[in-house]
Amino acid sequence: MKALPGVSASALLTVSAADTAPALASGDVPVLATPRLLALCEEATVAAVAPFLEEGETTVGSRVEFEHLAPSTPGALVEATAVLEAVAGPRLTFAVTARAGDRLVGRGTIQRVVVDRRRFLAQAGGASARGGPI
Repeated sequence: MKALPGVSASALLTVSAADTAPALASGDVPVLATPRLLALCEEATVAAVAPFLEEGETTVGSRVEFEHLAPSTPGALVEATAVLEAVAGPRLTFAVTARAGDRLVGRGTIQRVVVDRRRFLAQAGGASARGGPI
């Protein structure tokens, strides 16, 4: 992988009932669930480095520090942005932010690790080394 610090990408989500805390069993208030917001941020990290991966490579999440700062109700458009801050061997560190309009709704750091997809799946046990379903 040849990505350099500074590459970035964004991911968009229009919050639906399926994205809320009750739907994801992470609370009982009908607002965007923290796990769904984090997944949106991870989507942005994946998109940021996808063009730089070699054939057979992928990235997997390894560490998250995240603050969910404000609620977003169904119908809200949330944009997550990931900026690659550091590359240390296979370890990638991203700064992530999420906004609903001008309002900051989440921020944090996500680390991902570049791995060989076949080797990773083989180590996962029960997964097909050919990339079949886990």
